[in-house]
Amino acid sequence: MQEVQIQMGPAVLSGNLTIPENTVALVLFAHGSGSSRHSSRNQFVARTLNDAGLATLLFDLLTPEEEAIDMRTREHRFNISLLVERLVHATRWAKQQKQTRDLRIGYFGSSTGGGAALVAAAELLQDVGAVVSRGGRPDLAGDALPRVQAPTLLIVGGNDDIVIELNEMARDQMRCEVKLEIVPGATHLFEEPGALEKVAKLASDWFSLHLSRNDECLMAKDDEILGTRQFTRVSFGN
Repeated sequence: MQEVQIQMGPAVLSGNLTIPENTVALVLFAHGSGSSRHSSRNQFVARTLNDAGLATLLFDLLTPEEEAIDMRTREHRFNISLLVERLVHATRWAKQQKQTRDLRIGYFGSSTGGGAALVAAAELLQDVGAVVSRGGRPDLAGDALPRVQAPTLLIVGGNDDIVIELNEMARDQMRCEVKLEIVPGATHLFEEPGALEKVAKLASDWFSLHLSRNDECLMAKDDEILGTRQFTRVSFGN
């Protein structure tokens, strides 16, 4: 794991970059409200992706000063335009670094970060090859939803009723390949035994499928799969 600093004008975003040997893809994490690159849940998912041969970049969407303000006022956590700007900049930074510039890009977004990831994916159509949202708010992506082309996996806890509804509404507005996975018995933070492991496995499989394919397979993503709608309930052990 390598600590990196991403300069964005006067702001400096700190991150943790992990690159397994012979990887072909990099997953950027967009954390949720009130969180950071130190999120234990995102770190757990990142380790699972690393074990599958995927590189990961966990970074802070807010500077320490902005985070301190947000803890008091909550003014930044729902500022989707700011979060998108930071995620897009981090993506372009990664495409300029020697060790990551040739890697395919994926996004893993949590909570409000899920909405930001989808808007960023709609802006960077040629760069982002897959998106996974964990307990996310894709509805916050608004008008960007129909423009997303990256295959998208929406993972929601079975007991997170309101977020399920928001994800269903967002899914119905999307025109790309999109799949909604419901993890029975799980709440918003997937704290139940086995729940986060299920999330990590689903994300790992999704990124491996869509980011590790060769160029011919990527070009084959045509009208046959555009508009695909899938709904699945998955179970996890105790």
